[in-house]
Amino acid sequence: MKVVIQIVLWIAIVVLVYLNYKSIYGPVEFNKKKEQRYAKVIEKMDKIRKAQLAHRDVVGKFTSSFDSLTRFIDTAEFTLTQRRDTTYLDKEYLKTYGVDKMVEDVVIDTLGTVKVKDSLFKNYDYSKLEIVPTTEDTKFEMDAGYVTVNNNRVPVFEAKVNKSIILEGLDPELIIQEKQTVSVDGVNGPYIKVGSMNEVDTSGNWPINYGKQE
Repeated sequence: MKVVIQIVLWIAIVVLVYLNYKSIYGPVEFNKKKEQRYAKVIEKMDKIRKAQLAHRDVVGKFTSSFDSLTRFIDTAEFTLTQRRDTTYLDKEYLKTYGVDKMVEDVVIDTLGTVKVKDSLFKNYDYSKLEIVPTTEDTKFEMDAGYVTVNNNRVPVFEAKVNKSIILEGLDPELIIQEKQTVSVDGVNGPYIKVGSMNEVDTSGNWPINYGKQE
């Protein structure tokens, strides 16, 4: 009987030690792995953002298709321009009033073109831009459309991924807590996302400690 009691006590001690370890070091390990995974996801989401902004600048709108976005990167070109100030004599004013009048103007010179892939994605494999890092083949959700601002239709886009996908395999309770994050130093809400389908906003919802958004 005494031996049985000792065994039970040892089991209880082991369980308590494990629970104590888990309560202290579990969140530490969780946060370490979370930060590593978030960094990879955010790096790719920033690439998606840059590709979408280039698509808007060249085509005039965003796209909801990763296939379309990849083709755009592979084939599209930026037009390089140079803006310069100039002044000239207003001949009509001179003819009408007999007085010289100089007019200030801005001239846009076209210098040439450069491929989008060379400008934004040199030495970067954009062929799997839609795949969420740390997963085998899970894709980012992406949408594009328009919102109305002062009676004008303005193009918008949004790309996102649920935190549960990024943090798969980690402590389920800590994942639930992470999805409820509200903090200036954290990624708020259940998703990591860039852009918005509800307002004109092309920024990501991550704080600056994950990298400056250009």
